[in-house]
Amino acid sequence: MITKPRGTEDVLPKDSKLWQYIEKTAREVCDLYGYKEIRTPVFEHTELFQRGVGDTTDVVQKEMYTFEDKGGRSITLKPEGTATLVRSYIENSLYANPQPTKLSYIIPCFRYEKPQSGRLREFHQFGIECFGASSSSTDAEVISLAWMFLKKLGLSGITLNINSIGCPVCKKEYNKKLRAYFEEYKGELCATCLERLEKNPMRIIDCKSEICSRIAKDAPKMVDHLCTECSEHFEETKARLSGMGIDFEVNPDIVRGLDYYTKTVFEFVSDCLGAQSTVCGGGRYSGLVEELGGKPADGIGFAAGIERLILVLKAQKGEEVSFDDGPDVFVATMGDEADKTAQKLIFELRTKGIHAQQDLCGRSLKAQMKYADKLAARYSVVIGDDEIANNKGNLKNMGTGEVKEVSLTAEAICEILDAEVR
Repeated sequence: MITKPRGTEDVLPKDSKLWQYIEKTAREVCDLYGYKEIRTPVFEHTELFQRGVGDTTDVVQKEMYTFEDKGGRSITLKPEGTATLVRSYIENSLYANPQPTKLSYIIPCFRYEKPQSGRLREFHQFGIECFGASSSSTDAEVISLAWMFLKKLGLSGITLNINSIGCPVCKKEYNKKLRAYFEEYKGELCATCLERLEKNPMRIIDCKSEICSRIAKDAPKMVDHLCTECSEHFEETKARLSGMGIDFEVNPDIVRGLDYYTKTVFEFVSDCLGAQSTVCGGGRYSGLVEELGGKPADGIGFAAGIERLILVLKAQKGEEVSFDDGPDVFVATMGDEADKTAQKLIFELRTKGIHAQQDLCGRSLKAQMKYADKLAARYSVVIGDDEIANNKGNLKNMGTGEVKEVSLTAEAICEILDAEVR
């Protein structure tokens, strides 16, 4: 038997409603904030991620699915969404529109990692990006959108952690201090962090090695070495969040896993996921658009992992998150003529927006009614020769057992259903 590749999952019908709920909530919140959906290719030229994500990151060094196509071009399945959106922003001249440009996306991503709970090789993200606005009000708006999204999902036990990792000016001086600090532990760092020590010492803070993490714990903190502009931007962002009543904690250890971040970075973490506690993370990037060939433009955004959100929802609301998706009406039949009549009636009900079902497997009447129960149908009606002759049937409320005689027309059935809703 051929099985699914390691690190991938099938989304079965019992879970697809939960996915749709998350996606629907994301789109509704984006509409409130004016973020328009963009859809981009699943794969890009490898250079986009090497330049955009950063060649010292774990993503580029260890995790990308990269291959050579038949034309000899190096292609990569996208490991994240931001670099792709920046490429599209530049290529499609979105900067020529009134700014800021507000974009949202729901995409599959691919990273070659050790599969574990909340971390897959194919995973999905909901994210937003805002280009062309540099003010702290933009930071606060983006963070508030993520906060509202998580609240509308009904999640609890979520903490917002924020930090500032400065701009290229203060990063340059900070990296000197970091390099001097880590030089003293050069003999203990992992091979990857030894390389980072020369190229980008800030990446060492994000290393998952137990030894490197222990060493990094006492390293100088970026938030204590911000330039005046970055410090004021961070203080304004915090004040705006407080003004909206959004609680947060300053976590000086947040650097995020990608090189393009500057100034504000943030994460929403759950108290029920263990090591994989981050459900949403993002931040500002001031030089990425220029790095990828565009005119200078500020950007800020976030991404939320859908699989992790599902883990949190199931942990908090039970393994089987309930959705009322049973049919409004189940039409049971006796005989071929009744079956044809039922199919016509069901089609007419569906054209009026009513979820209607019938048996397609030739079950007996008794078995059909058991099937209606398993589907959690709200109402049922049985059609046989007598019902066809009189054009009337008994519409039964499957919850209360109440029965009402009804004409076998979509209009008559809809009238009763509408009355019940009111």
